[in-house]
Amino acid sequence: MIWLNILFIAISIALTIAILLQSSSTGLGSAFGGGTEGFYVRRGSEKRLFQATIILSVLFFVTALAHLFVQ
Repeated sequence: MIWLNILFIAISIALTIAILLQSSSTGLGSAFGGGTEGFYVRRGSEKRLFQATIILSVLFFVTALAHLFVQ
């Protein structure tokens, strides 16, 4: 049970960091006058960060459900 708590906290911290890094990188283009009109394609590290955020959010949900049922 203690390993589930540690895993849940670690995923929570990693997800928070990934979300904060992702939101700070998207607003940089509009700061210099460029807008985000139309279709936007993620490339390179921004794509990997986006994918990591999705994976971490799914893991967060799964560990939250596991924490609910394992007690």
